[in-house]
Amino acid sequence: MCDNITFVDGFIFLGLETAPELKNFIFTVLALIFILSVIGNFTVLVIIRTDCRLHTPMYFFLLNLALIEILYTTSITPNTLKNLLEEEKRISFAGCFIQMFLFVTLGGSECVLLGIMAYDRYVAICHPLLYTTIMNQPRCVCLALVCWIIGFTDSLLHTTLTSVLPYCHSRIIKHYFCDIPPLLNISFKDTYVNEILVFLVGGCIIVGSLTLTLISYIFVIVAVMRISSLTGKQKAFSTCTSHLIVVTIFFGTVICTYLRPNAHSFSSQDKVISLVYVVVTPFINPIIYSFRNKDFQRALEKVFQFVVAKKMKSKSILQEKFR
Repeated sequence: MCDNITFVDGFIFLGLETAPELKNFIFTVLALIFILSVIGNFTVLVIIRTDCRLHTPMYFFLLNLALIEILYTTSITPNTLKNLLEEEKRISFAGCFIQMFLFVTLGGSECVLLGIMAYDRYVAICHPLLYTTIMNQPRCVCLALVCWIIGFTDSLLHTTLTSVLPYCHSRIIKHYFCDIPPLLNISFKDTYVNEILVFLVGGCIIVGSLTLTLISYIFVIVAVMRISSLTGKQKAFSTCTSHLIVVTIFFGTVICTYLRPNAHSFSSQDKVISLVYVVVTPFINPIIYSFRNKDFQRALEKVFQFVVAKKMKSKSILQEKFR
């Protein structure tokens, strides 16, 4: 049922419901994680683009992942931080659905990309001699485009169908950003078709990507078990375990949000769950996938040494001028 409260132009968020004394603390923590996420993912973009040794299929997909994560967290977190400091957490009708379109596009693209990245690791480890043939440049570009196209198409479908729904006069969203379940929750029209499409289309993307990821890593683990070197085996297991932990966190929280029964009934627990894939995963993905990699560390060190050397040279030139 909808309460006939004063009509507003757009929507009003309930936001992150916290005790007043915790608002500043939560704002500081979220802001710090957001800044580190953007810096970390932007660093990944710059290093991969500037170092020709990283122009490989794996790093090409990591570059796409970093770009997705920057846009993904930027589409939600800044507005969330602003709302933490304001009493009235309002967003325009157009702004709400633009935010939703970007979020769903990037989320769907990331799901598919994680599956493709797992497949890439499977080919590299299980078929090393055929790797450059299977994962050639045109195919990698096509696979990356598939990620973006699937995310865009999925988002366009859900955003269009959700935007034409009639909403309660209060238009109060029990969330801190515009997402499908909380918006369906405030519509006074039967949303059965929307829910079915979220379950079927979203389910195909999420479950399909998760299945591809798990199957790929099963084959990878089997191949790793055959490695005779104990050190090599431990290193490979460490990498696979860290990747699987990130994938489990991301897909687990997404499934809890979109693929459970009555997903449109949004609760306070769902807000906490959504923070994991909105804030936490964009922060930990560059650490797990890139910064722990030896090749990336060497490339980062090389760029750092180049920047330091350039500054030292500039400083010495200035000193010569003033002598």
